[in-house]
Amino acid sequence: MVCATAGSRPAAGGRHGRPHDHRAPGRAARRRAPRRARLRAARAQLALPRRRDRSRRARRPRPRLRRGAHPPLAAARAPARIAHPREGGADAAGRAAVAGGEPGARRPAAGRCDRDRARRRRAARARAPARARRRGGRPVSGRTSRAWAVALEGLGGHPVEVEAHVASGLPRFVLIGLPDASLGEARDRIRAALNSTGQPLPLDRVTVNLSPAAMRKHGSGFDLAIAASILAATGVIDAAGPARCAHLGELALTGAVRPVAGVLPAVAAARAAGLDTVLVPAANAAEAALVEGMRVVPISSLRQLALHYGADADLLADEPDDARVLELGEARAAAPHRELADAVGMDSAVRAAVVAAAGRHHLLLHGPPGSGKTMLAERLPGILPDLDVDTAIEVAALRSLRGEPIGALDRRPPFEAPHHTASAVALIGGGSGEIRPGAISLAAHGVLLLDEAPEFPRRVLDALRQPLESGSITVHRARQSATFPANAQLVLGANPCPCGYAGVVGAACTCTAPVRRGYLQRLSGPLLDRIDLQVGVEPVTLAVSRLIADGAQGPTSTAAAAAAVIEARERARRRLAGTPWITNSEVDGAWLRRGDHRIAPGAATAIDGALRNGTLTMRGATRTLRVAWTLADLDGADRPTAVHIGAALVYRDRLVA
Repeated sequence: MVCATAGSRPAAGGRHGRPHDHRAPGRAARRRAPRRARLRAARAQLALPRRRDRSRRARRPRPRLRRGAHPPLAAARAPARIAHPREGGADAAGRAAVAGGEPGARRPAAGRCDRDRARRRRAARARAPARARRRGGRPVSGRTSRAWAVALEGLGGHPVEVEAHVASGLPRFVLIGLPDASLGEARDRIRAALNSTGQPLPLDRVTVNLSPAAMRKHGSGFDLAIAASILAATGVIDAAGPARCAHLGELALTGAVRPVAGVLPAVAAARAAGLDTVLVPAANAAEAALVEGMRVVPISSLRQLALHYGADADLLADEPDDARVLELGEARAAAPHRELADAVGMDSAVRAAVVAAAGRHHLLLHGPPGSGKTMLAERLPGILPDLDVDTAIEVAALRSLRGEPIGALDRRPPFEAPHHTASAVALIGGGSGEIRPGAISLAAHGVLLLDEAPEFPRRVLDALRQPLESGSITVHRARQSATFPANAQLVLGANPCPCGYAGVVGAACTCTAPVRRGYLQRLSGPLLDRIDLQVGVEPVTLAVSRLIADGAQGPTSTAAAAAAVIEARERARRRLAGTPWITNSEVDGAWLRRGDHRIAPGAATAIDGALRNGTLTMRGATRTLRVAWTLADLDGADRPTAVHIGAALVYRDRLVA
């Protein structure tokens, strides 16, 4: 046995007694080898086996076919030096026979996609004769038709040309022309309605354009026009019919036609555009008939529309079960008759209400709770005269935009009383999508009551300043604007403080001075300057309560007050003949200060003194003159006197904290 001495190296083994040939990679001898030898050793150690480093999916075998003999690929192969008849280019006739189905040659198994395509082709060939019969044997590809609809913008509207084009291509239904979300969903409604009617969409590319394309379209009232244009483009109905008529209505999935909002202003816009026939839902027929010179055709289903334009009844499905007259919403309830004589012990406030009704002046009633402010304001519409036909139609159009069903023409003035939590949009109009009228427009030519006015946010009340002055409101949005009438008669009811008992004899007010001041400051000075009549209502005394308990009535009844109002308005109408104004509240201040309508200098002394003292603004002076003329009309005088001027100044009793 040979032992290694200290400091010597083993001759045949390493540190662990293994030979050098079996050392692990990287544990080479300490002696430095030549560079070329080191590279060869590295290559030998890092060499990998000749195989793929990851798995490979097995190719799909082709039964009874040699590699490369697949018929669609055989013609693309280069000639090969083989004798097999299905490969190479030597035997082209043999390859063609195999590709064409030579007897005895097997075809490859068809995949699922191939079977689906074949099934669709067979179904299309089977439907082709029926489709040709439904279309009268005329070609559908490249056919264009049109129908008419109306896009509303405020109380006005614009005619919209609905064009439908059917062309060859992949089946698709495209709707263009700036439709909104509800109008974009019309594709699914119309597709289902056409299927329910027995006339499904053709297996072609259907494009519907709403022109003018630069104007946004809102709502579901375009469904009927789109369906009519598609039926005309596919040859189901005569294309000349829808091209001369307006169409308004929403389609149900069963093919029934449902009512829509805004039919009355839409029909009026169609009449102004030169159209003389309109197809509307049966529930909107009475509303559309209010427009003179328009032929109204009520439609309750898409089948009726197709039959109206001469479609073959045998090619249409039966009438849907829900094709009945549907109501759009609840109709406005008639205002109950409220007797003005119920206002016992309120002679001055009743007189102010009559003056406000005669001249259509704005009115503020302030006083403690329970004094009768709301009761008197609710009786104001009862003494107003009836509306004329044109004004009543305008009021009906505004309510149609809100979605109320319109039946017979209502000539009574409207009355609106929103809650004090209403927003500025609820009062003046607006909305994120289609612009809708607010409460001040819905009360046009009528009364807008804001009870508990200081409870409204100041920003909401100040939004009424411009409409009260101009009589109209224009709501602007990013891409559209709408103008609505806003000539409502404003009636405000207010308590003197949050608890309501400030200044009341025999009652203790629990509000501090800053609280009262902040409460009344919500009624800004510019807003109060636009209120012609500002009247304080005294609390009911014990004597008055006894009279009410005994069944006593006030000195003025509703009939007597209404007669006085009609007579005063008739005098104002004769005086204002030839001018753009009807009532005294509309007269321009410059017109009142010149010519024959100028008040005598002695009678206007009180107004001059109030202007010098700063208790009256120039706008307030003009409104005082208007109230004085109304007082003169009620008294039957030719022009206001100093007594009328003084009474008009008393009616501007400012509400102060």
